[in-house]
Amino acid sequence: MALTRYTLRQLEAFVAVAEQRSFTGAAQRMGLTAQAVSQLIAELEAIVDFRLFERTTRRVALSSAGQHFLGPAETVLRYVQAAEIAASDVRNQAAGIVRVGAPQVLAGAAIPAAIGAFQALRPRVVVRVKDLPVDQLVDAVTAGDVDLAVGPDRPTGEGVQGTAVFDSRWVLWCAPDHPLARRRQLRWTDLHGHALVAAGRDHERSVSQMHVNAPADARVEPVDVVDNVSTALGIAAQGLAATLAPAYVGVVARPLGLVMRRVVEPETVRTVCLYRSTVRTLPPAGEAFADHLLQWLPGWQKKDD
Repeated sequence: MALTRYTLRQLEAFVAVAEQRSFTGAAQRMGLTAQAVSQLIAELEAIVDFRLFERTTRRVALSSAGQHFLGPAETVLRYVQAAEIAASDVRNQAAGIVRVGAPQVLAGAAIPAAIGAFQALRPRVVVRVKDLPVDQLVDAVTAGDVDLAVGPDRPTGEGVQGTAVFDSRWVLWCAPDHPLARRRQLRWTDLHGHALVAAGRDHERSVSQMHVNAPADARVEPVDVVDNVSTALGIAAQGLAATLAPAYVGVVARPLGLVMRRVVEPETVRTVCLYRSTVRTLPPAGEAFADHLLQWLPGWQKKDD
């Protein structure tokens, strides 16, 4: 017997009559006439080739065969309802898994906070965070290792689009008793003669590129390079060196007791971007989380800039 001969409406009518023990009651629940419900039951009985109900002028009761058929019919309807809910979730961007890559500070502070705010609205979306170095963000999106990436501006090339989310000043972080902490504002030339530690090759390159046209004696070069910004901030917290980093790392730097000093002439600004593939379509949940990040992250950044 071909399953496609059944219709969901026939099964729905059968279950409704079985539960209501009345064609009139089933008709009211389904928004049909009693005659229409009777017709659906007759069609279903013709397909299954046995009577589903024993009818009298006073009552409607399941036949013995109908009792055996009721459980499977209810199961089919439950699965259909579950499928409808799943389809609605997808349409409404309410379910799915989203993979997001971000460098250490953003992955450990900003993105989890953004997830918390997002899941309060869409609890069935699972967002997984992947901690990535800045110079691997675009490659991870290109390779499909993550659906989205958030981090400082990087060249994207073909296949990846970067959308600016917020700007953050490039500042100096140092211990409160560091000589540079005595001034509220610094010029780049003030950094000469002080030990600086850079976090990652991306930061090292950024520092050198800021003043590529400056005279040799005016350029700022780090004396050491570490892999993670938390390491650089830890070194700075012990007064062993100062570090240059975006102002948004304050969420990690301030608990260590570090102070921030603006560096001007010129003041340098780093743009944080949201990266996504232009050759692969994001699932609806991914689109929803991308929109959420674009709206939520600027507010988070203002707290520490």
